[in-house]
Amino acid sequence: MRITVVSLLLAASAVLTGLGVRNFDLFSPGRDTGALLVTLFALWALFAAAVIVLRGVRGRAVVVLILAGSVGIGAAAMIGPPNTSTDSARYAWDGIVSNSGISPYAFVPADPTLDSLRTDWLFPAPKQAADGTERCVGERIQTVHRGEPDDLLCSALNRTTVPTIYPPAAELYFAGVRAVTGPGPAYWPLQLTGLLLSVGSTVMLLFGMRRRGIDLRLAALWAWCPLVASEAVTNSHVDILGVVFTLAAAFLVTRERYWRGGIALGAAIATKLIPVIAAPALLRRQGWKVTVAAIATFLLLYVPYVLTTGIGVLGYLPGYLTEEGYQDGTRFALVSLVAPGESAIVVAGILLAAVAALTVWKTDPARPWLGQLVMIGSTLVILSPRYPWYALLLVPFVALSGRWEWLAVPLALSIRMLVPSLQLTRATLFAAVILIVVMSLRRAGPGAGRRLLARLPFRNRPARGTADTVAPQGGRTG
Repeated sequence: MRITVVSLLLAASAVLTGLGVRNFDLFSPGRDTGALLVTLFALWALFAAAVIVLRGVRGRAVVVLILAGSVGIGAAAMIGPPNTSTDSARYAWDGIVSNSGISPYAFVPADPTLDSLRTDWLFPAPKQAADGTERCVGERIQTVHRGEPDDLLCSALNRTTVPTIYPPAAELYFAGVRAVTGPGPAYWPLQLTGLLLSVGSTVMLLFGMRRRGIDLRLAALWAWCPLVASEAVTNSHVDILGVVFTLAAAFLVTRERYWRGGIALGAAIATKLIPVIAAPALLRRQGWKVTVAAIATFLLLYVPYVLTTGIGVLGYLPGYLTEEGYQDGTRFALVSLVAPGESAIVVAGILLAAVAALTVWKTDPARPWLGQLVMIGSTLVILSPRYPWYALLLVPFVALSGRWEWLAVPLALSIRMLVPSLQLTRATLFAAVILIVVMSLRRAGPGAGRRLLARLPFRNRPARGTADTVAPQGGRTG
């Protein structure tokens, strides 16, 4: 009965995923925000129900259901084009440029030098209106004026006039996909690659969990997560490649393959930079080997591009940070409550440094996933990015640690993308923090809150030798 119920829930998730991708997006003039929100909540409800029912399933059926759900929901996510992001169009263009022998950092996409490389699905021809003027038509198509008023460029890219922002491992990935498919196919090549990488991550989790005695049913927290289908497959974010390398690094380091783990970590950082926040939990034992290997890998991947483009390899990164509000502190949703303006940058930096130091100090080197979960999740809460795909890196460590409550963070970020309200963002992130704290105290056992308060340095303690002296108590950390 439980197997049947889980199967039906997964089938419903796949159908709803496909319907959502096919029918709703953020690019239409009316913006299907309400429909996307309803779909989001329904998918997360089905996901939660399937995970709960799976707890009663035993034996080989667990692995079969997890893999079937990962493949089925992911395949359904390919039914339509990207519905909340156009980043994969830039990925495709960078790959096309690279395969032509030109550095993707050398020219902005609108540069006339690259006109011979343009494909119709990325740069459609303008349409002539009734009044004789030319216009760019299409939900994902933007209008770019290049110098002269009549020099009109229609583009599916979201930042046609700025250099690429992506590091070299990502650029190699884009070029590899387009080397296989050529420039003609539109969005499905990267969607298919995202599906293969997400299912591959599911398989990696299952093998890693079996080797370490972790309950295999927890892999469903990654395999069936709506965020994975949406952001790794439908919108094809390169973050999924960073997840694969980061997860491999964690498993290699726990097997004392420190050099190899460092290489995998360096490749992850050279994919999207964000995986650097997964590093502190891997440094407790032989951390210098991991660090040296990661830095060497990162720099070696950059060498060919530096030789051809020089400082241009930084791309649009400085401008992106300014655009996102990280240079004036306006992007920090929760931190800005207590530290408005530029002071938020200082407070956020102190908090991140403290969490990183605590992670290095407290992480069990044989099982670093909880440390990685806390470091990645805390960073997302502190920085509060408006893009939920950054949280893809968090989800596999939710599965490995079994701390399902941290999934409230990617859910809150998904809501933030659809409803860009600062007040709502603060409310959802605060609710996520409360849930995480409550569940952590509950897992720590009875009296965890009292023991935590007893350890605070500013708490008044009775004098030694009095009847009220508190005896030391042990207990598991939350």
